Amino acid sequence: MLATVLASVALWAVVAAACMMVSSVSVGWPATREIFQLRREVVLLSSLVGAALAAAGVTYQAILRNPLADPYLLGISSGAALFAYLWRLPAFAAVAGALALSGQAASQQAFAFLGAIVAVACVLVLSSRNGRLEPVTLLLVGVIVNALNGSIFLLVYSLVGTLPSSGGALTLLVGGIQTSLTIEQKLVATIIIAVGWIALLAISGQLNAAALQDAEAEALGVRIQRLRWLALIIASLVTASAVAISGPIGFIGLICPHLARLLVGVDQRKLLPVATALGAALLASADAASRRLAGQGLAQTLLPVGVLTSLLGGPFFLLLLFQSRRRIDLSEGRSS
Repeated sequence: MLATVLASVALWAVVAAACMMVSSVSVGWPATREIFQLRREVVLLSSLVGAALAAAGVTYQAILRNPLADPYLLGISSGAALFAYLWRLPAFAAVAGALALSGQAASQQAFAFLGAIVAVACVLVLSSRNGRLEPVTLLLVGVIVNALNGSIFLLVYSLVGTLPSSGGALTLLVGGIQTSLTIEQKLVATIIIAVGWIALLAISGQLNAAALQDAEAEALGVRIQRLRWLALIIASLVTASAVAISGPIGFIGLICPHLARLLVGVDQRKLLPVATALGAALLASADAASRRLAGQGLAQTLLPVGVLTSLLGGPFFLLLLFQSRRRIDLSEGRSS
C-alpha cells in the first residue's frame, strides 16, 4: 500500500508540474513569483477537488455494487447547487448574517456544504429500513432526491431570475475552479477531505468485501451494514466539501475508478490511492486545457472546467454502458 501511495503521489506531481507550465498565452515555467503563486493555487485546488471526487467515486461504486455510480448519485451536487443559489437571495442573506461567526457572515460555501449534507441525509434516512441500507434502494431514492432538488432549483431560478451578484447559474450547474476563496474556506475543505481520505484508506480492505453478498461478507467477519453507513457518510462528507468550493464537477468520480482498475485491478487498497491520483491529475489537466483554449481563441471566455469533464465523461459513460451490455449478452450466450 505504501509503495502504491508513493507511486500515485509521484504520478500526480509530474502532471501537476506540467499543468503549472500552462497559461492562456504561453507554455513555460512561471516567470515571476506572483504568476507562480497564482498557478500553484489553481493547480492545488483543482487537484484537491479531483482527488476528493475520485476517492468518493471508488467508495460509492464499491458500496453500491454499481460500476456506473458516482459521487453525485445521492443528491449531493443538486443539494449543494440549490443551497448555493438560495444563499444569494435577499431573504437568505439575512439568515447568513444571523449565522455570523467572528464577525464574518456565513459564506456561500458553507450554505453549499449544508445543502449537500441535507440532501444526503434525506437519502440515507428515506432509504434505511430498521437501520439497514440496501444498494438498490439507495440508488432509487438518490435519483428521486436529485430530480427534486433540480426541479426546485429551476423553479426558484425562473421566479427570481439572475441576481446581480449571482454571476450566472452556469457555475452552479456544471462546476468550476474558484480562485476567490478565502484561506479559511480552503483550509476547512482540505482538512475534511484529508481526514476523510485517510479514513477511507483505513477501511479500504473491508470495502473489498462490499462487492459480496451480505451473508458472505458477514461470514468473513465484516459487519456490512455498519460498513455501508460509515463509508457512505465519510464519502458524502468528502464530496460535500469538494462541491462546496467548486460546484458539481461531473464524471471525475465515474471515470477515474475505472481507469485505476485497468492499472491495478480491483483491490480497494490499491485502487483508492491510484484513483485519487488520477482524479487530481485529470481535473488539473482539464483546468489547464480550459486556460489554453481561452488563450488560443477557441473559446470566447474561460470555460468552467465542469464543461470539459462532462464532454469527456459523456462518451466514457456510454462506453461503459455498451461494454456492460456486451458482457451480459456474452454471458447469456454461453449459458444457452
